[in-house]
Amino acid sequence: MDVDYDAKILKVRQEITFHNQSKDTLNSFVLNDWNNAYSGKNTPLAQRFSDEFVRAYHLSKKEERGSTTIVSVIDQNNRVLNWERPDNHPDIVQVQLKNPIYPNSKFSFYIRYAVKIPSAKFTEFGYTNDDSFILKDWYLSPARLENGEFIRYSNQNVDDIANGISDYELTLTVPRDVSVTSDLYVGNKIDKGTTIEYFLIGKQFNNFNLILEKKNSFQVYRNAVAEISTNLEDDRVSDIQKTLLIDNIANFVAEKLGRYPNGKIMVTQTDYNRNPVYGLNQLPSFLSPFPDTFIFEMRFLKTYLYANLKNTLKLDPRKDAWIYDAIQMYVMMEYVKEFDHDKKMMGKLSDWGILKGHNLFQLDYNDKYSYLYLLMARSNLDQPIGYSKDRLIKFNEQIAGKYRAGLSIAYLDNYLGNSIVPQAIKEFCILNTKQQTDGEDFEKLLKNKTDKNIDWFFTTVVGTRDAIDYKFGRVKIKNDSLRIKIKNRTGTNVPIPLYGIKNDSVVFKQWVENVTVDTTLTVASYNADRLALNYNNEVPEFNVRNNWKNLNNWFPNQKPFKFTFFQDIENPKYNQVFYVPSFNFNIYDGFSPGLRFHNKSLLQKPIIFDVEPTYSMKTGKLIGSASIIYNDYKRNDNLYNIRYFLSGSTFHYAPNARYVKFVPGIQFRIREDDFRKNKKQSIMVRQVIVDRERTNYIATDEQSENYSVFDIRYRKFEMEIKKVYNLNTDLQISKSFGKISGEIDYRRLFNDNRQINLRFFAGAFMYRSTNSEFFSFGLDRPTDYMFDYNFYGRSEDSGLFSQQFVMAEGGFKSIFETRYANQWMTTLNGSFNIWNWVEVYGDVGLFKNQYQSTQFVYDSGIRLNLLPDYFELYFPVYSSNGFELENGNYDQKIRFVVTIDPKTLISLFTRKWL
Repeated sequence: MDVDYDAKILKVRQEITFHNQSKDTLNSFVLNDWNNAYSGKNTPLAQRFSDEFVRAYHLSKKEERGSTTIVSVIDQNNRVLNWERPDNHPDIVQVQLKNPIYPNSKFSFYIRYAVKIPSAKFTEFGYTNDDSFILKDWYLSPARLENGEFIRYSNQNVDDIANGISDYELTLTVPRDVSVTSDLYVGNKIDKGTTIEYFLIGKQFNNFNLILEKKNSFQVYRNAVAEISTNLEDDRVSDIQKTLLIDNIANFVAEKLGRYPNGKIMVTQTDYNRNPVYGLNQLPSFLSPFPDTFIFEMRFLKTYLYANLKNTLKLDPRKDAWIYDAIQMYVMMEYVKEFDHDKKMMGKLSDWGILKGHNLFQLDYNDKYSYLYLLMARSNLDQPIGYSKDRLIKFNEQIAGKYRAGLSIAYLDNYLGNSIVPQAIKEFCILNTKQQTDGEDFEKLLKNKTDKNIDWFFTTVVGTRDAIDYKFGRVKIKNDSLRIKIKNRTGTNVPIPLYGIKNDSVVFKQWVENVTVDTTLTVASYNADRLALNYNNEVPEFNVRNNWKNLNNWFPNQKPFKFTFFQDIENPKYNQVFYVPSFNFNIYDGFSPGLRFHNKSLLQKPIIFDVEPTYSMKTGKLIGSASIIYNDYKRNDNLYNIRYFLSGSTFHYAPNARYVKFVPGIQFRIREDDFRKNKKQSIMVRQVIVDRERTNYIATDEQSENYSVFDIRYRKFEMEIKKVYNLNTDLQISKSFGKISGEIDYRRLFNDNRQINLRFFAGAFMYRSTNSEFFSFGLDRPTDYMFDYNFYGRSEDSGLFSQQFVMAEGGFKSIFETRYANQWMTTLNGSFNIWNWVEVYGDVGLFKNQYQSTQFVYDSGIRLNLLPDYFELYFPVYSSNGFELENGNYDQKIRFVVTIDPKTLISLFTRKWL
């Protein structure tokens, strides 16, 4: 292989010798060509980026993307072989053979091809800004053969290429100023003047790493386990400390998994960047919550385990991904138990006085695995850990699913005891050094080591997302025994441990099995004063708030209230109430400070209340809002959430004029079976009851002061980077009017990186018995009689705050003499980007008012889309009014979108995983 460093091209001459060790005759041969996944914007890899809202790839230039150009494919008899890329698999090459490959026979063929390396900014693999090549999955590799068929997986950026086990011999020619690092052995090195030729070799590999650098960034550590090359970045840890930590980790992992089979292993910054230690990478460095040595230790441990398991296990890495994750997380938890058991989840922040009262800062480091799994489970977004890796949403694939897998294997370990699970893991790793394996091999190995029935583990814990939740029923004390009723709230039949506690010490433990609905058992009391289910969190349980039973109190299940500043993670021992300073703003109330009380912890709860009283500085009166929500999550249904809500608010809508809004309602939320599809639907039914004080500032009548609107809204949306589609319909019934409306939003990002936005709105009155325009359709600004929008000056018809823009109803930016429609309205809004965040927009519309003929209007201008939905500016240029710049007072025609609400602003910075 020759390297053209400047052109970022690898010129490859490759010989593949295949030994058919299966019982099947093969007439074609399949190669993985994952580098060619970068060849276009419609490949499975590109679609994955689009689904996860990664803009960099779609906005990239052709020279930044990769490709593979095959020159020739010739068999051992010098015959040209036909080859093709199957439909929808541009990163797979199928070679049609002239003669079949019979069982136990060998076949050789030769390929010449050129590999254009992509930029590393997409996946961390490729060429970097400092002229390094970080190469993985770049060459044509034989696909894994299983049950007589080659596995055909496309590159979806989840590190799960299914290669056949191979022996590698690689001759590599690079410029002499380039350093070569690989987990293959360097067998020979020949200086050829301007270039250097390397000969690399490796046996029984799934894959290998190859890194070319102008300046070598790797350090090599040799110990009894392996030769370890690493370039993990951490200048705050000395070389001596690194040597001791690496030696300790390597020996610990060898004890748990057996001796590493390949001799050499690479622990790279790239692999860590792709899957960092969540938590360590979220806190700002200036806080320094953990010792530098611990940070390096955890980073190295996770990345070392990743590399070790990838090279050791000969599983299908997509279908059996949970086994990789389970072993990796389990060993990490065991390591912390042995060497870092004193560490807290938030490090030294637990010592800060202001934070000591927060449960989040008192939890042990290993508790994070349970809480981050529950973060998704409580949001009804968890998925079975046994799913193939490409079906998992990003947070599950990288964090929650991995943690659930580790918790699950630790659960099985606790249940079986006698070191059965760690022994099985070690034996399974050793088995993988001898043969290709699958998930059934792991299951058989575990079952052969115990007489207990563990079918539930593989069918339920691994194979489903069924939630586990047990609670106590009645408990009767009779002499020195206890008659205990245990209820299964979800019907998930798995073992649960029962504990007796006295003075915070465990006096007995018993595993309870086969509780399908409820069961009653009698146990010795051992003078316990409390009972607990799942006391040490052995079981990845959905709800631990109902796991306690006091035996000596008059009110055995009463939990004390605990008031906590800001927010905290759930503490099952208390009824938590959180309080935090807040503020609101509109020009009639002014700056309005307040105090918000709520019970929303970092984990979702079924019942959520939120009370936010604030003080209007401008009027000197109490204002604010309150709500209570009950979420009924349906675990295995497309109708995944029914939300019942009751809310109320009161603010001023004009000078010294208050409104009171009261809304009871219900919302049905629907999604696809495939969580990765960004498609959802919702139906909301609500009654909006409004009472407005009369004011001389604006004209009101009896119908617009006190009214009630029955509202049904249906929404359907589908979104990704390349395409966004929204459908909204709205039916409103009130005493004085009835109206129906709908809108369609469509956004398309084209391959030339141009983007078009289209929105169509149509609305009509079914009946109307009011002369007020208060309930009419707004052409450039809705009247917002249901107080759904955050207007800073909702009653203003002149001045800065009258220029606030909300994309609703007509959606026009220019202001016309007639601003409302009391019969019907249809409008079309569009925009097109001309440079980055600079867009041109245009609106056209027809509308009809009573006793007037139909009117046609239009406008156009420039939109500065500086921060979509948060900060935007609209500059009208030409409209039905004429040339907007000619009529004077142009500054009063500019429209703006500005968000200053803290809760809305926070959402801007929490969109990373959604």
